[in-house]
Amino acid sequence: MNKPLLAALATLVITGAGMAPAAAATAAEGATATKTTAAKSAAPAIKAVNFAGTVSLSNCSGSVVRFPKSADSDPALVMTNGHCLETGFPDPGEVIVGRSSSRTFGLLNSSATRVGTLRASKVVYSTMTDTDVTLYQLTTTYAQIKSSYGISALTLQDTHPMAGTAITVVSGYWKKTYACNVDGFVYRLKEGDWTWKDSVRYTSACQTIGGTSGSPVIDNATGKVVAVNNTGNEDGERCTENNPCEVDANGNVTVRKGINYAEETYNIPACFTTGNKLDLTLSGCTLPKP
Repeated sequence: MNKPLLAALATLVITGAGMAPAAAATAAEGATATKTTAAKSAAPAIKAVNFAGTVSLSNCSGSVVRFPKSADSDPALVMTNGHCLETGFPDPGEVIVGRSSSRTFGLLNSSATRVGTLRASKVVYSTMTDTDVTLYQLTTTYAQIKSSYGISALTLQDTHPMAGTAITVVSGYWKKTYACNVDGFVYRLKEGDWTWKDSVRYTSACQTIGGTSGSPVIDNATGKVVAVNNTGNEDGERCTENNPCEVDANGNVTVRKGINYAEETYNIPACFTTGNKLDLTLSGCTLPKP
């Protein structure tokens, strides 16, 4: 995992590793001015990626998120990793639903300034099985957050991301961004006792670190969230904690030292109904059930 902060700091003390994260970040000859102008007009508008709507947790990063059909009057949700849950890592096969929580989150504006504190009322959903996600319900609605702070929630894309997509990982904890592309997708990503399905593999430019866990992964072209950042292979070990390995459909294992990963989020909206209410029995909902 891109470890929660305390674990990350312990590793840095032991290894002496630095804490500064790495940031990453033509028209055809002979084309007429008219064609060039037309091509630019047809290209999708690029939305500037900033920190608005991201949050800092005590040990991780996260974001205020909504679904395509969420209403402004719905209770807002915060998304982070399953392994960022305040009560500790969920066990393999464990799914937590509807657990009371009063956890707080620091809400950031576009320039990464903390402008307010949000509070959870419950853990709506949390697991480290098949995916690595926690969703908290807040005591405030999207409309109330917008009215108080002028900040809108980030929208989860409800279609599968595409290889080659330019993305930005936005860490509310470190107040840093990591820019790269979706390199591809992993049939199974195995780390210690946990296994995740159809994970996103970044190109090497996204060198995420401990504390970036739970960061939203944003499609630069749409501004929508396509995944949640969660892990990377630190030491080149095979399938151990903090050293995930890739397993293909035939069981072949590949280790990519220094490469980082995220878990897709497009399948989450299908599990929620009116009022941001979780319903794991909905047709099309593929999230693991308790």
